[in-house]
Formats: sequence, C-alpha cells, structure tokens
Amino acid sequence: MSIEDRVRKVVSEQLDVSGDIDNNASFIDDLGADSL
Repeated sequence: MSIEDRVRKVVSEQLDVSGDIDNNASFIDDLGADSL
C-alpha cells in the first residue's frame, strides 16, 4: 500500500467520507472539512 493510499484511507475514515477520494478533491468544498 502506497503512502498516497494510506493518506486517502485515513482521511476518509477521519472525515467519515465514503467512496473514493479524487486527487482533485478539496478538503473544504468536496470533503466537508472546515478545519483539521
């Protein structure tokens, strides 16, 4: 598993985002995170 895959997994778990995270996804606009 690459670092990129691990980061995506952690972000999706922490933000409770289902599905794939696109490389162009915005934390605020697409993932609903206003602060980390």
